[in-house]
Amino acid sequence: MKEKVMPGKNGNKYISYSERTGEESVVFFTRDLSEEGMKKIFDRVCAVLEGKVAIKLHTGEAEGPNIIPRPWVKELISSRLPDAEIVETNTYYEGSRYTTEEHRKTLETNGWTFCPVNITDEFGVAALPVKGGKWFSEMHVGKGLLDYDSLLVLTHFKGHTMGGFGGSNKNIGIGCADGRIGKKEIHTPEGTDDMWGITEEEFMERMTESTKSVVDHFTGHICFVNTMRNMSVSCDCEGPMAEPVVAPDVGILASLDILALDNACIDLIYNLPEGGGKAMIERVETRHGLRQLSYMKELGMGNDRYTLIDIDNDDAVISAGEAVKDIDPEWKPDLYNVFWGRNKKI
Repeated sequence: MKEKVMPGKNGNKYISYSERTGEESVVFFTRDLSEEGMKKIFDRVCAVLEGKVAIKLHTGEAEGPNIIPRPWVKELISSRLPDAEIVETNTYYEGSRYTTEEHRKTLETNGWTFCPVNITDEFGVAALPVKGGKWFSEMHVGKGLLDYDSLLVLTHFKGHTMGGFGGSNKNIGIGCADGRIGKKEIHTPEGTDDMWGITEEEFMERMTESTKSVVDHFTGHICFVNTMRNMSVSCDCEGPMAEPVVAPDVGILASLDILALDNACIDLIYNLPEGGGKAMIERVETRHGLRQLSYMKELGMGNDRYTLIDIDNDDAVISAGEAVKDIDPEWKPDLYNVFWGRNKKI
């Protein structure tokens, strides 16, 4: 009889930095939320990119207000990666990106027209092995992803309705899984029609195993950039229906270690002055989203300890608390957005 697989626990428990063990990775940090800041921090991790480069970017539902500003991405591509292509997949749910035809219309609506966008599952799927997974031995991704030599994971860090938070792990784990098979394997219990039936720790683990298949595929030629700006508790997949922004803008972080990067972003949220991260923390903990981090560590995907390099100040080594100490504790969401229950467009 096959042994029943059980998810881990404590995805709602934050592990402070002092409680963590193991090696440290390098994470770069800038407060410069601009085209120049994006280019400066990208330059710290881009040496691993070679050959044909894909950029995994959440391009968002139609007219979503919180996605990474298109001018930043356009400038990054034109100045640093002129031959790169954005890669996406169709959604599992019915919406403005459910079919390739609908997806392409949404890309045009959202302004992603300045470089090629490869909807990688347009012409089928491919199976990537999941090494050491307990839920999967392979994960189905868009077939077109295998056409690339390197991957830049360019992520808008924010909350997420099911994952608690959406960092690089979510961007790859859900965003590279194809819209019909891979995403179903992550979200839906086998033999049921309960579309979103897999939740909490099991969902985090399945999503993370999906991520591992992609990270392993691009080993040595993958880097990660997280932009902490316009952070709602909602994902960009909710488009203009996303909840208002609930946390102050922080900056941009980058690393070659996906776990160190996502963990650093979580640490910054927990260290925001005067409870500035309260709403985000509540979303993360109530969804047991911290299991994303502990499971990445269990799978050997990186380190949860890191050296945080402040590239704004001569590469000084700083703590998460020092990185956010000057953020205004009196910060409040834009009143217009609070009144209308949504965020301003970019």
